[in-house]
Amino acid sequence: QVQLVESGGGLVQAGGSLRLSCAAAGSFFAINAMGWYRQAPGKEREFVALITSVYNTNYADSVKGRFIISRDNAKNTVYLQMNSLKPEDTAVYYCNGEISAAFGALGTRYWGQGTQVTVST
Repeated sequence: QVQLVESGGGLVQAGGSLRLSCAAAGSFFAINAMGWYRQAPGKEREFVALITSVYNTNYADSVKGRFIISRDNAKNTVYLQMNSLKPEDTAVYYCNGEISAAFGALGTRYWGQGTQVTVST
């Protein structure tokens, strides 16, 4: 069974920074793309950032230039460095990973449990 375990959320003032981590645990062959999504109260879950297995990245327009996604394949971990945080970044942040159980197998998408990020004014 694969699990994605997130950490690093918390309360920060506007303009501050936080770094989220998401580690994949369990038995699997490879981690393909990994990403971050977020869901604010009363809103739908939205895409934040993505990094592929060859380190290509993609960001939502709302976070470009402020957030940086990275990964450490040796640790099966993806990070989200969040800078210049704004109150509108307040949300539960979810890690998402496409993980293959064996060579040549299609990837399965897994979600982390979510971590709260609150940005105060």
